[in-house]
Amino acid sequence: MALIFKWLFRLASAVVVLTVIGVFLAYYLASRSLPEYDKTLPVSGITADIEIVRDNNGVPHILSLSDRDAFFGLGYTHAQDRLWQMTLLRRTAQGRLSEIFGTRTADVDTLLRRFDLHRLAIESARFQDPRTLDALEAYSAGVNARIEEINARSLGRGAPEFFIFDAAIAPWQPADSIALVKLLALQLSDQLKDEVLRARTSLALDDDLRLSDILPDMPGTGTAALPDYASLFDVPLPRYAQATAQPDGFLDVIPPRGLAGASNAWAAAPGRSASQATILANDPHLGLTAPSVWYLARMNLQSGPVIGGSIPGIPSLLVGRSDSFGWALTSSYMDDQDLYIEELNPDDPQQYRTPTGWKRFETRKSIIEIKDAAPITVTLRWTDNGPVLPGSQFNLNAVTPPGHVASLAWTALSAQDTSMSAAIGLMMAQTIEDGIEAGRAFVAPSMNVTMADRTRVALQTVGAMPRRDPAHQSRGRMPSPGWIAQNRWQGMMPYSANPVFVAPQGGIVGNTNNKVVDRPFPNHMSYSWGDSQRVQRWQTLMQGRKVHTRDSFVEAQLDTVSTAARTLLPLIGRDLWYTESAAPEGTPERRRQEALRLLADWNGEMNEHMPEPLIYAAWLRALQDRLIRDDLGPLAGAFSHVEPLFIERVYRNVGGASAWCDVIRSARVETCTDIARLALDDALVWIGETYGTALGALRWGDAHAALHKHQTLGDVPVLRYFVNIRQSTSGGDQTLLRGRTMGTGPAPFTNVHSGAYRGVYDFADPDSSVFISSTGQSGHFLSRHYDDLGQLWRRGEYIPMSLDTDLARAASVGVTRLVTP
Repeated sequence: MALIFKWLFRLASAVVVLTVIGVFLAYYLASRSLPEYDKTLPVSGITADIEIVRDNNGVPHILSLSDRDAFFGLGYTHAQDRLWQMTLLRRTAQGRLSEIFGTRTADVDTLLRRFDLHRLAIESARFQDPRTLDALEAYSAGVNARIEEINARSLGRGAPEFFIFDAAIAPWQPADSIALVKLLALQLSDQLKDEVLRARTSLALDDDLRLSDILPDMPGTGTAALPDYASLFDVPLPRYAQATAQPDGFLDVIPPRGLAGASNAWAAAPGRSASQATILANDPHLGLTAPSVWYLARMNLQSGPVIGGSIPGIPSLLVGRSDSFGWALTSSYMDDQDLYIEELNPDDPQQYRTPTGWKRFETRKSIIEIKDAAPITVTLRWTDNGPVLPGSQFNLNAVTPPGHVASLAWTALSAQDTSMSAAIGLMMAQTIEDGIEAGRAFVAPSMNVTMADRTRVALQTVGAMPRRDPAHQSRGRMPSPGWIAQNRWQGMMPYSANPVFVAPQGGIVGNTNNKVVDRPFPNHMSYSWGDSQRVQRWQTLMQGRKVHTRDSFVEAQLDTVSTAARTLLPLIGRDLWYTESAAPEGTPERRRQEALRLLADWNGEMNEHMPEPLIYAAWLRALQDRLIRDDLGPLAGAFSHVEPLFIERVYRNVGGASAWCDVIRSARVETCTDIARLALDDALVWIGETYGTALGALRWGDAHAALHKHQTLGDVPVLRYFVNIRQSTSGGDQTLLRGRTMGTGPAPFTNVHSGAYRGVYDFADPDSSVFISSTGQSGHFLSRHYDDLGQLWRRGEYIPMSLDTDLARAASVGVTRLVTP
């Protein structure tokens, strides 16, 4: 027995020693790739020495004598801090993820190959202006200088992830950056998904009048009735189309509906500013990741120094300011995508129907290499309208009749896309006129650009706007037959058709993805908008003060009051409050009364420390599900987020919308009060099972935690605790401090989409401007700059956004000198 114990002890000791050695070795290898910020490095490709001063927050201040060297420095710093992120984004755009991740990403690669973004980016490179081409080449040279340094000095392959996933790093090319702009456009586009959902809902509903309830138009001039989707085709479609099983979501770049682009931006003219100078605020909303998609930087340009937020891989500050000009971005929700149903020739499936007869698809073979598996060959097919998409994506199978395929017309699929030139031009603008002119070159993604110079503020919608025929059958709101001429695009509208507001009389301009203009079809901009509630709170805050300051703009960015909650609770709870006698302790009735009492005293503030936001959110979620489940069946799961306009229509009985309250399969006629009561009970049961039965002890922040997930290691056991960042947060789906919830799964209120960048620029004292990002500057999880900004972001704090080089040097964490050989 003693001998067995001795050997077990030796074996356990050996395991411990080997584990310690393994951990030490892993740490050593990983730490080799930690960037060194204090050094001098000879590089080729620069015209003069470049100095990169990193302040104590890790923000690089790139000091150079020429624009070319400034872009070189930006490329170098991006690669120094975010090389894995850049490599992952490039492989995504190219459709080459499966070379390192295997079969798990084959569907993502197949879809991206069909979009053909990288080939289109290569063609688009020829159409950039000379200034932009020079910037792209210099930026690429800067990235490649870092890659060469890593290879020459054995710097841990540049990032720890490269040890886990054996990925070769090809030299960076100008087209790679253009492809990332197109990839960003794909992530910000929701119109395609809206069309599919509208068509599926039309098929599922027995009463077509109810379509405008569950998918309501933004308040304003009404929209003419649409045809029933099934009536557009001679081939019968099932009334209850089944959804297609979707991939597991690993590295899927297409966010679910409702999680595409959003954002806030507003500006005040001198007459509405306490300092008599313009103020501009911006918080663009994107999916939360670790590291953040944003990278803060300052560049010295011949037009003047600029500072703001960039996206690694793209040689531009996409949001930010100079000494005299600031620019901000919000998603415009322009309808720049149309789905077409293409009829196949029954005698030759290589042909599709056009207005003038049958035509062959443009086809090309594409081979996808897959790690540890045989490669697959994909046949890419294009029609006059655009690429043919697989029926397994976007639930297209559910709306595509037999003998047909779906194709997509989309402005980003242009081989003459000059959006990169527009981004560079906007960054170098000095006045609002310069900014508006730069926007002329934008193609996709379409954005609202809010601008401020020293004396005025403005908002300009940029991006190509499709020209549609007034006789378009679905007005671009649902997939339409691609062989009917009036359904096809007829080129693009002139830039002058894009909405623009310069120096408005009220002195305030802004956008929360709300409806910008209300023009009749086909001169409309969109039917689907991203917001109808945040804008109401924004208007209240802007009009509540005669003049604004930097701090009042910060206060508005961090505002957590839900106008939706203030509107809906009195409607759904009006017949429930104080209408029942006191119930015994521990009964469902008593818990319902306690919940109603808490909500009755609540002001709609979605504060992370309060129980009421969780009760409200769970109630509304259960309520919407009860209202639509019996009418839509399995399709109800596609409505993963509460639509306040739908709830309001039902409880105000707009156009007979209260019909949703009656359960079709029930003998009795249920009232809306009945459904509200049942939904509250459902919500309280779910809360009790998930967070406990003590309602007063609930915290919204426990459910609404922000999840900054590492895209490739976020689900790996043990490692996920080191690479993911999780924080309790306030806000919600309809607050200015927007924290868009996941909407599905066991934790539906997890905050997964928010303002990962915030900035407020005060031109009375530009160096008093502030900004912040949601994680940190470094993509290396062993770096202190991996998450050091995260807690500031969570608490609503900011860091200085100063162009003062002396201030940056005073607290720098290192100075990198790139010198000519």
